[in-house]
Amino acid sequence: VVDDEMGDINRQLERRISRLEGVLRLEKTITESGGKIFATNGKRADFNTTLQKCKEAGGSIAAPRNPGENDAIQYFVKTFNTYAYLGVKESLIPGKFQFLDGTELSYTNWHLNEPSGKGEE
Repeated sequence: VVDDEMGDINRQLERRISRLEGVLRLEKTITESGGKIFATNGKRADFNTTLQKCKEAGGSIAAPRNPGENDAIQYFVKTFNTYAYLGVKESLIPGKFQFLDGTELSYTNWHLNEPSGKGEE
């Protein structure tokens, strides 16, 4: 009986989550790629505030690791006609970038002569 009750609770939760995700997709505040959910509140903020808000939501600032994730981030850039901060930083070697945790970038899709730190990367 306990397994049946847990199964019913799980199905109810899955339906509720699915409905909430549907609403958020309609509001264009979430998208997903490769099992990861990318989200925004649509508000402009500086990098440190963005980083903090991501942590408060239980996530991290987006750092594309493949073309699909890059497209997910671009979705918000186009939808809100703005820029997006990425979870990358310049390493100790000028012109070389890495993830915020210090690991080497495994995927990049920079515009020509980028990254420059001027928002057109």
